[in-house]
Amino acid sequence: MERTTTAGGAADKVTSLREAVARFVHDGDTVSLEGFTHLIPTAAGHEIIRQGRRGLTLVRMTADIVVDQMLAAGCVARLVSSFVGNSSAGSLGELRRRIERSDPEPLAFEEYSHYGMVCRYLAGAQRLPFYPLRSYGGSDLPAVNPGIRKVTSPYPGPDGQAPEQIYVVPPVNPDVTIVHAQRADRRGNTQIWGLTGVQAEAVYAADRAIVVVEELVADEVVRSDPNRTLIPAHAVDAVVVCPRGAHPSFAQGYYDRDNAFYRSWSAISKDPVRLREWLEEWVYGTADHTEYVTKQGERFWAGLAVGEALSEPVNYGRRL
Repeated sequence: MERTTTAGGAADKVTSLREAVARFVHDGDTVSLEGFTHLIPTAAGHEIIRQGRRGLTLVRMTADIVVDQMLAAGCVARLVSSFVGNSSAGSLGELRRRIERSDPEPLAFEEYSHYGMVCRYLAGAQRLPFYPLRSYGGSDLPAVNPGIRKVTSPYPGPDGQAPEQIYVVPPVNPDVTIVHAQRADRRGNTQIWGLTGVQAEAVYAADRAIVVVEELVADEVVRSDPNRTLIPAHAVDAVVVCPRGAHPSFAQGYYDRDNAFYRSWSAISKDPVRLREWLEEWVYGTADHTEYVTKQGERFWAGLAVGEALSEPVNYGRRL
């Protein structure tokens, strides 16, 4: 990716999704794909599939359809997650075959609670050796995950007596984090609204970060509403403009969730032959996400269109 500069002299990080994945995602990497219900980086997952990446450790708190697809494509050797499922619409057929029957091969699976994963990202972002939490008390997870451990607090316990034993989780530091967002400027200042998850923490925890956005906006737009900037430019390596790149999830203010696809996925993924036919048609059979979008047709996208629900403007004030 050849870097140019913006009018202000800062690096222009805009590139294509193909170029970003080719440069920043390598075989054997630990790759984080984050976005909670909303702004799931599906197009990025598809591009990783197209480029045939192998041996990845995939970190995703809510392992869902895009994880199922990447598993079926042979990209993933290890999954780190705190939830697996088809987002209230059914099962993930490929994932179940891997875990339950090692079919067509076993999948290494590392499971944490949601808050445990949040703490792992916090530790990774802050470059801490571990992060303490209380929520594993009474849980079976420590028995099946040796990464969840106990340490002795260096301080007196709550009763002022002996220091307590408290659970800790290790940091996660992905080689690359990929997130989807509504908009960014050319330098990578990235703005998100609506449902948010751990996108910022996942970016800070990583060595490299790709931000995929619905639209590119001028610096002035970002500066006019700075509190929406969840991810600052200095943490971003590449900015990719990819409209509708979160489908079948939604992007608040841009398009709705494709509930029909979620409902159909369980039947598709239950049948390995049908799943691979789907990949052949919709991922391998499309050159990029633009072709994927075009193949769906404008009538399809019109069915996911959303109306306006504008936020009231705020007055940040300025010096007189």
